[in-house]
Amino acid sequence: MPSGSQLPPPPSWSLLGCGALGGVFATLLTQSGQPTQLLLRERHRATLHPVVDFTGLDGQHTLIAIPRAFVADRPAIRRLLVMTKADQVIPALLPLLGKLDKQVPIVLLHNGMGVAERVVELFPDNPVIAGVTSHGALQQGHFVFRHTGRGETWLGPVNEAGRQFAPLADRLAQALGQASWDEQILTRQWHKLAINCAINPLTALYRIKNGELTGPRFADTLQQICIEVADVMNAEGITTTAEELARRVQSVAGLTADNYSSMHQDLEQGKETEIEAITGFLLARAQAHGIMVPVNQGLYQAIKDRSQEQG
Repeated sequence: MPSGSQLPPPPSWSLLGCGALGGVFATLLTQSGQPTQLLLRERHRATLHPVVDFTGLDGQHTLIAIPRAFVADRPAIRRLLVMTKADQVIPALLPLLGKLDKQVPIVLLHNGMGVAERVVELFPDNPVIAGVTSHGALQQGHFVFRHTGRGETWLGPVNEAGRQFAPLADRLAQALGQASWDEQILTRQWHKLAINCAINPLTALYRIKNGELTGPRFADTLQQICIEVADVMNAEGITTTAEELARRVQSVAGLTADNYSSMHQDLEQGKETEIEAITGFLLARAQAHGIMVPVNQGLYQAIKDRSQEQG
């Protein structure tokens, strides 16, 4: 390298997990002018990595090149955005142990709960930020993504070091149209969990779009789910009511009426679902408080049984 020359700056974002939502976020970040690289598993080194085929909310079709990188090559990482499925977060991060600079913030955007605490244990010196988002996304093929719905995105600190990174929400907002910071991100995570407990298992089991939950067929079941989740949330110190949760569920189901939930998509494609991090987490907290949640327990078991049948 010539004397006085400088290394190029690292990408603004390094993204782990290029599923439906990860692919959409990577594309939107790149389109907003924030250089983004996809961190792929070693087994993908020899596979075809075409340009991303992206369809936006306006139906506009775009081909966009997003660089890829591999952990073994020790790529420069400035901000790490983890968008794998909940059960894949830890396996995806393990190869970075001892290789990730302690100043790099780890932003977790996945369904479910109970994972962030394990990330803090693995990376005690890194800032860890949790996020929730309600954007809709669909993967229609190999690096073919469709943005199916605009939603809200919230970030907040998991550990003390994470509190310094509120400006990350502004960077995401440049790409998503809205993203905000909330010091009480745990409350938002619980409300997202409540919505997922209601929408995901039912739509997956009955093979329906989200909008079908707004009709009378599922009214009683949704009410019972919300009663059970509200009991657990209140025991956890998150003040809410079953009525409030039911309103949130109906609102999201209506706004995403034409969408298939991620659990529906996973089950149909024979993939591992996030039931453990969603309903499984709820059941664990319910048990800790001695609260009975029979409807959620039944849905959990039904999803597990269906997964085993397809496996």
